[in-house]
Parts: sequence; structure tokens; C-alpha cells
Amino acid sequence: MPDYVFTPPPVVGLPVMGSAQLFPVRRVYCVGRNYAEHAKEMGFTGREDPFFFCKPADALIPVPAGQIGNMRYPSKTANLHYEMELVVALDKGGRDIPVDRANDCIFGYALGLDMTRRDLQNECKKQGRPWEIGKGFDESGPIGPIYPRSVTGTLSQGSISLDVNGTQRQVSDLSQMIWNIPESIAYLSGLFELAAGDLIFTGTPEGVGAVVKGDKMIGHIAGLGDFEVHVV
Repeated sequence: MPDYVFTPPPVVGLPVMGSAQLFPVRRVYCVGRNYAEHAKEMGFTGREDPFFFCKPADALIPVPAGQIGNMRYPSKTANLHYEMELVVALDKGGRDIPVDRANDCIFGYALGLDMTRRDLQNECKKQGRPWEIGKGFDESGPIGPIYPRSVTGTLSQGSISLDVNGTQRQVSDLSQMIWNIPESIAYLSGLFELAAGDLIFTGTPEGVGAVVKGDKMIGHIAGLGDFEVHVV
């Protein structure tokens, strides 16, 4: 066994529906502006090439089925935004994966929130700086349990929505992605070698907005049920 200077941090494991096993997370990739109407509300139009950013694996907040996740309101922001997303979990990877083979890499799917310190992100954009402080902060990735693709089938359409305090704020369909899931996997595999344990947050629909302490968010994706996250 290696002799480390200190005990390595534990692997982040996500619950898997119908199993006692956990899904070990390696990397977390996120697709930006991947729904047409959200791209428009952020000031962009057309089918630009997909782009990606990352979150640390330990920024995830696993929310087991039937439980409520608590996210602490982060520091240094006065404009914390929700972004409801479908998350894809890979159990295979590779480089330059063909689009027609990309779905074979998918182990399952989960509901996720790409929480964003929008004021910090916007300031980074203005100054031409990286987005990490706006996207990769602690507890910025609440995520529900993984539903195996062997149970759900391959997802390419179905409703996705988010309610805040009982009011619907986001609603769309997975079919409205600018770059669908196989295309995103294939494109991403040309930039990075993908591997088992990787997660891909696949983008958010229109209707993003701010939440404050005490707000209750309930996300829904057809076939994956709901998950609930409170800002505390």
C-alpha cells in the first residue's frame, strides 16, 4: 500500500436506485448553454459548438431517494442561481467516441442542480477570467440518486422542470437540447479522455433565477421522479 503524507480523502459515492452499491465519481463535466431558450436569455443564439466547464467531485451534494438535500448559501455572493439539469453517469469512456456509440458509455441518469454564483460568474466574464468561483464552489452540485439506464431505457426526451417554493420556474423537454446527449459525449471525448465514474451535467432550460436562504427547490425529470433541495 502507498505511504501517503496524510490519509487521502474518500471517493465521492452516489446512491444507485435499486442497489446497495454506490457510483464512484471521477470527474464532473458541465455543458454550457445547451437549451436554445436558455441560450437566448443569456444573450446567445444559434448552434455554437458546445463548451464545457468542470466542478470538483467533492462539490456534489448527494440526495438519496426520498430525502431532502440541504445546501448552505455560499459566501461572497448576493445572486445565487438555480439551473436544473439532467446528469449523465458514465461507466465506460475513451477518446474520440463516435456519436452512434456514445450511449453505450452511459450507466445511468440523475437529477442535478448546477448552482451558480451569478454575480461572480458575470464579473469573471467581464474580465475575461475563468468561471471557477462562479461554478465550482463548495456544495454547488446537489444531485439525486442514479437511475440505471438498464431500467430507464435511453433518455432523449421527456419533461424537465424546477419549482421554487411551489411555483414553477423552469420547464422544458430533454429533446430541446441544442447538442443531444450522444453528441455532447462524443464532442467532450475529443477534448478529454472520458472514463468510468465521469458525470456530465447536460445543461439547463430557460427560466434561471435567484434563490435565498429558506427557499425550497423541487426538480423533476420524466422517468426519474423528483428531488428536493433546501437553501439553508
